[in-house]
Amino acid sequence: MKKFLALLLALTMVFALAACGGEAGTETDPPADGTEPAGEETTPAETDSDLAYVQEKGTLVVGITEFDPMDYRDENGEWIGFDADMAKAFAESLGVTAEFQLIEWDNKVFELDGKTIDVVWNGMTLTDEVLSAMECSNAYCNNAQVVILPSDAAEQYPDAASMSELNFAVESGSAGEDMAIENGFAYTPVTDQATAVLEVSSGTCDAAIIDSLMAAAMVGEGTSYADLTYTISLNSEEYGVGFRKGSDLCEALNEFFAAAYADGTMQEIAETYGVTAALIAQE
Repeated sequence: MKKFLALLLALTMVFALAACGGEAGTETDPPADGTEPAGEETTPAETDSDLAYVQEKGTLVVGITEFDPMDYRDENGEWIGFDADMAKAFAESLGVTAEFQLIEWDNKVFELDGKTIDVVWNGMTLTDEVLSAMECSNAYCNNAQVVILPSDAAEQYPDAASMSELNFAVESGSAGEDMAIENGFAYTPVTDQATAVLEVSSGTCDAAIIDSLMAAAMVGEGTSYADLTYTISLNSEEYGVGFRKGSDLCEALNEFFAAAYADGTMQEIAETYGVTAALIAQE
């Protein structure tokens, strides 16, 4: 009986080893015709294309702040302005719809890289910091940082040196903040340029530094801030549009800018919002 059980156990081990050998052969032995063994289908690596990404999802999400005459709401709550209208036209040329997303200006790069937005298009000054962090379009508008003061006090401050004791309101992370730092001004950072103007109007701050295009539209006679004025320019600068670093949307926009300037679309929109004099020719 013991011999019979030993023989049975030996036969079982032989069959088990043969089965294992057969399974291994199915995984490693190449087919007789020399072709590679069949396996799961593989797909090529996806191209890192923002253009394809935007077209696939059907929207171009535009990061903005409240900035008349570039991006602001009309009486129906629709976003309009020179930048807003240009963004809509660009999105249409791509076969998608523009969507506008209010952002904290200081977080614009994080918003881009996290794909919360696809583009920063909001009268953005092409500073060294911006150029190093984003893929930027050709410049399309000239601008400057100017000082906002109460009209009845403006004559007391003819130059930057005379303003050294003032407390300024500036948009956090903006070119206005850069100018406050460069000139050694005491300043309070706020969420956007509109708030900076409000701080001066309410008397919370003595002065503000904002973009000249916004100043021309926002303060002075015929505006909501008739008691304020803008005075000296602290610099000269240019606006550009920012995408994720390496984005192919940037070249698509440059081509759109050239076409829109050639057919007069850009000039027509600029005239609507009073920024014609600041426009830079596109080629």
